[in-house]
Amino acid sequence: MSDLVAIVYPSEAKAEEVRQRLLRLQKEYLITISDAVIAVKTDSGGIKLNQLVNTTAVGAMTGSFWGLLIGVLFLNPILGVAVGAASGALGGALSDFGIDDKFMKELAANLQTGNAALFVLIKHMTADKVIKDAGGVVLKTSLDDTKEKALRDALASAVERPAA
Repeated sequence: MSDLVAIVYPSEAKAEEVRQRLLRLQKEYLITISDAVIAVKTDSGGIKLNQLVNTTAVGAMTGSFWGLLIGVLFLNPILGVAVGAASGALGGALSDFGIDDKFMKELAANLQTGNAALFVLIKHMTADKVIKDAGGVVLKTSLDDTKEKALRDALASAVERPAA
């Protein structure tokens, strides 16, 4: 089972810094992440989602491959690539991977302008090594009460003693 954690940061840059740190820790097998998305409240009041995976691009690439293959069979590979890329991009844009976009936008609507929320879907984590120096304030989590309290305490202590 995966756990969802949403942490608020004062800027998109800080949220991105923490996301990149989590991705590095994933290479060290200290955390397993299913999805990590940054939601930013813009000056106009809208919510911008910075996804880890661009489903539109992946869909276009996959569609191009299958379009080329089918196009070769029907002796028109260029048309096949064009139709495949267009349909793949459309399918990718309409698909949702990982954390529900609507859910993230609803929660991020409560942010102050310029703040960013990092949404992380975690499969497994070695908490004491991952949370260290992360900072931020917990917005929402699916952790049980004891784990959530430990997370809040760890984040609060990281804010009290900034990284050197």
